[in-house]
Amino acid sequence: MGQLLYGVAYYIEYMPYDRLDEDIRMMKEAGINVVRIAESTWSTYEPQSGVFDFSSVDRVLDAMHAAGIHVIVGTPTYAIPTWMVKEHPDVLAVTKLGPGKYGARQIMDITHPTYLFYAERIIRKLISHVAGHPAVIGYQTDNETKHYDTAGPNVQLQFIKYMRDKFGSLDEINRRFGLDYWSNRINSWEDFPSVIGTINGSLGAEFARFQRKLVTDFLAWQVSIVNEYKRPDQFVTQNFDFEWRGYSYGVQPSVDHFAAAVPFDIAGVDIYHPSQSELTGIEVSFGGDMARSLKRANYLVLETQAQAFPHWTPYPGQLRLLAFSHIASGASMVGYWHWHSIHNSLETYWKGLLSHDLQPNPVYDEAKTIGRDFARLSDELIGLQKSNRVAVMVSNEALTAMEWFKLPDGRNYNDVVRRMYDELYKMNVSCDFIHPSCEYLDDYKLIVVPALYAVSDEALERLNAYTARGGHVVYSFKSGFTDDTVKVRTTSQPGIISEACGVTYSLFVEPKGVGLAGKLFDGAEEEGTVESFMELLTPVSEEVEVLASYIHPHWGQYAAATRNRYGRGTATYIGGLFDASSMRRVLQSAVEAAGLWGADQQLAFPLIVKTGVNAAGRTIRFYFNYSDDAQTFIYPYENGKELLSNESVEQGGEVPIDPWGVRIISQ
Repeated sequence: MGQLLYGVAYYIEYMPYDRLDEDIRMMKEAGINVVRIAESTWSTYEPQSGVFDFSSVDRVLDAMHAAGIHVIVGTPTYAIPTWMVKEHPDVLAVTKLGPGKYGARQIMDITHPTYLFYAERIIRKLISHVAGHPAVIGYQTDNETKHYDTAGPNVQLQFIKYMRDKFGSLDEINRRFGLDYWSNRINSWEDFPSVIGTINGSLGAEFARFQRKLVTDFLAWQVSIVNEYKRPDQFVTQNFDFEWRGYSYGVQPSVDHFAAAVPFDIAGVDIYHPSQSELTGIEVSFGGDMARSLKRANYLVLETQAQAFPHWTPYPGQLRLLAFSHIASGASMVGYWHWHSIHNSLETYWKGLLSHDLQPNPVYDEAKTIGRDFARLSDELIGLQKSNRVAVMVSNEALTAMEWFKLPDGRNYNDVVRRMYDELYKMNVSCDFIHPSCEYLDDYKLIVVPALYAVSDEALERLNAYTARGGHVVYSFKSGFTDDTVKVRTTSQPGIISEACGVTYSLFVEPKGVGLAGKLFDGAEEEGTVESFMELLTPVSEEVEVLASYIHPHWGQYAAATRNRYGRGTATYIGGLFDASSMRRVLQSAVEAAGLWGADQQLAFPLIVKTGVNAAGRTIRFYFNYSDDAQTFIYPYENGKELLSNESVEQGGEVPIDPWGVRIISQ
């Protein structure tokens, strides 16, 4: 990774006619220096069981090497060939919707012995074939891997074994999961029912945890095979993705990214986002912060959009803005899915860097400017190190539990995560992500904890201890409510963290016309509002600072947000899903209390600031304008040089930024 990688996914197998030489010529012109191949075309490489043909791979590798373009080779295991299903129809995943049907990708049972046999064979055949090729710099195992809701009889049997190993006895399971309810008690291992139809959220959440472990184990298995063949100068990565809401939105429900990332040399990710007038950069920042946090290191953006959908075709300047936004978050590679627009099948209208005519276009022309700048500035921007003092704690267990018990209006865990993360982003507060078992809490001065609904006693006690040592924590509503088996704690809520937060509650309601008032809103023209859910908080002493109270004829006696001094630190508790502006006020107050409010926070969205330190020890500051209006700001740091224009920037000087523009200042 001695240079910034600028790449595309390239599928010669999809091309309507032979144009490899022309594609490479255009790639070179655009500054493309890496392509990603092979992860989607198993049936081309193994047209019949045991018959292998890697001629298209060889042709691409040879041509790319001759052109000086690197290649990342994917294991083609996420889309299975027709012959496998014809011979072994049971490799298709059985889900709660019934047996699978052939056609789409990601439809197999990743635990099925027959699938694993064929998957191992194609991995070994392909990787051993390409490992010695000088064009190959790394490998991607599978693609956007998940468990695909596999829940057939063989998976249920594995789950029973998992439960027996983890909990030891049925008596313990019945007690921990409350299975006496509705006669769900299990009195014999042979009677253990399929979990597909369970009404028990604890059991359902444990099955989801088990399914995520299937993904972790599957990916580790693939990595172990690839590692047998890879050269010391090659890496192995995975293309992780996120909860999908028409774009990358939040924590992935089907994968524990922190656990799954362990065997990989470098984390890889795909990030898709709204565009045009809806482009904010939040998804780029969220996905980048997550990917960087998985291994506390730089990462690869293996997929992001060039054109994609008609409502995503970027405005002039946005492609450049986005490319440098990825780098500013710590990416060492920006790769587009994909090079060319496909001429048939499901993704016909998911357009690549080239449109269907495969000719230059305005998006491609803008990509050429990015390629030139990446090449010119690679030494300055490669491997930027980020040292954040704020972390957001996220949890797959809390996410799953809240899928069982959503907010009254249907919103879920990721809605709470994004409500809090988005406001930090807009205030230019840079974040890492951590998980509840994190062992390096003291690296951060402020930890933000959205809706940590299901969590172990030990994790909450660590947070209390972190606070007592001088840390600052912001909890949202629904934190600490249940233990890690989604069983509600019998103490006054919010349970263990009540000690640090200094509040209790036993009532929670769905707000209807409830406002917010208090010292947070002093001098504000408008009062705040509560959306979806609220807890009626009672401070345990007069020392607890009430930041906001509810405006309501009956609920007005209760606190809505509080701060409590605990040991040498503070704990802030937010009792409801506040509107975005009110959430921002609470978080700003916490950032200030933690001593983290500085020069970058004098700017706010649409002006976004990101900072890193390069290999030479120079501080690199990125200033992004996520708007259609020209912006200016006063540069508050020591004199520096703007890298894109090569102009000097003086401390206290006014710096203009074009609409959808970027400035990069080296200090």
